[in-house]
Amino acid sequence: MNNAHLPGILVVDDEIRSQEALARTLEEDFRVFTAASAAEAMQRLEQEAGIQIVLCDQRMPGTTGVQFLSQVRERWPEAIRIILSGYTDAEDIITGINEAGIWQYLMKPWQPEQLLHTLKNAAEVWRLQRDNQRLSLELRTATPVLQRQVGSKYDRVKQAFGLDGLLRAPGSPLERVAELIRKVAPHDIPVLISGESGTGKEMVARAIHYESHRASQPFVVENCGALPDSLLEAELFGHKRGAFTGAVEDRIGLFQQADGGTLFLDEIGDTSPAFQVKLLRVLQEGEFRPVGSSRPRSVDVRVIAATNRDLEEEVRAGRFREDLYYRLATVSLTVPPLRERREDIPLLARRLVEASARALGKPDARLSQATLDCLCAWRWPGNVRELQNEILRLLALSDAPELGPELLSPRVLRAAAEEEEAELAFISGGRGGLKERMERLEARVVQETLIRHGWNISRAAAELELSRVGLRSKIQRYGLDRPGRSPEGAEDAPA
Repeated sequence: MNNAHLPGILVVDDEIRSQEALARTLEEDFRVFTAASAAEAMQRLEQEAGIQIVLCDQRMPGTTGVQFLSQVRERWPEAIRIILSGYTDAEDIITGINEAGIWQYLMKPWQPEQLLHTLKNAAEVWRLQRDNQRLSLELRTATPVLQRQVGSKYDRVKQAFGLDGLLRAPGSPLERVAELIRKVAPHDIPVLISGESGTGKEMVARAIHYESHRASQPFVVENCGALPDSLLEAELFGHKRGAFTGAVEDRIGLFQQADGGTLFLDEIGDTSPAFQVKLLRVLQEGEFRPVGSSRPRSVDVRVIAATNRDLEEEVRAGRFREDLYYRLATVSLTVPPLRERREDIPLLARRLVEASARALGKPDARLSQATLDCLCAWRWPGNVRELQNEILRLLALSDAPELGPELLSPRVLRAAAEEEEAELAFISGGRGGLKERMERLEARVVQETLIRHGWNISRAAAELELSRVGLRSKIQRYGLDRPGRSPEGAEDAPA
């Protein structure tokens, strides 16, 4: 019978008859492995994958169950550890519970029903711990824009976080990035992602992961610029209990949590040269040592790094190791800033409204065309992150389902084809005659008024103390036609 789907349990008992009795009792519900000594049990754990529970007799030649399980905890901390004893040495066991992390203490003679019940509960605890760990990692790092789309099935996850989730319009510069992702994702090679803060480097890293053969495994994120070296090392490599002040228990590092999957190291350019040496060793050797441990651990992890710095310049300045740079940058790609892909702004803005409106209790919220026009005119120095904040502002301040431009930040509302500084420099500088400069200023005032009134010509004309015919004339003169609509079509547009 194929029992590969059953949870694995290792029974460690030097009494062969007891070992066989346990195996017979458990074989229908578990994949049972046996060992007659601590040394044999260690070999079993190294050779067999998927052992979730270690059931160990307390009294064994040369060691005790507590001592053996302490070693198991150090090397396989995720395994559920259970002591089985027929002696009145409960005090010794309780004293060692913290050291070995024993989950349950059972007395001999054991009853089959009670034993099975306990071990099935242990297997469920192991499963819940693994599921919770993976889910918490995903939720911790998921971008709020796409988080709510993640369903229970893999295809929905891939749709949300793969290339389909990388929002872009036809002809967007992001298409070149998407083409690179398609080429590099299937291959287990490091990728270095560059770009300004807020451009969506993590989304690009996620797309690489979910388009690869590692898509069903964890995607783990760490911001290297947010922690000092000592904490960053413990976070990535894990640590042993007592390794430093505050290390009250063993902790699995992110490299081990990402085993089989992808580890995304954001702001890699902010790490110190001392830490870069340790990271280089992991990338070269595929192994690391938890802080406070003498034993190395091997992992199979794809590393994707990101930075908003020019790492080549950092290498020349001696602030970043050249060998680490070449190890990370097998393939390099750059995420263009939002100002260079303005055709993506309507897609992003609508998706941001869709993702945030329900959470704010405004599920019917939508952007007016005038608001989209204004959003497309701004240069977004803070990129997608700044756009997200602007959308949240609109949703918070609006009392109507349609989000009008009057609630935009002043800097966005004033946006035109060029930055405000360039406009003012043209108007007040020494270039052009007075008439040309005043016309430029007039065009800007007319455009801002139209945007503020949602391109309602009647209301804009009233504020400017112009007739509707006069305002239409200025719109035509300065080429201020609302995108996709003639001035006549906009004359009575609702504000």
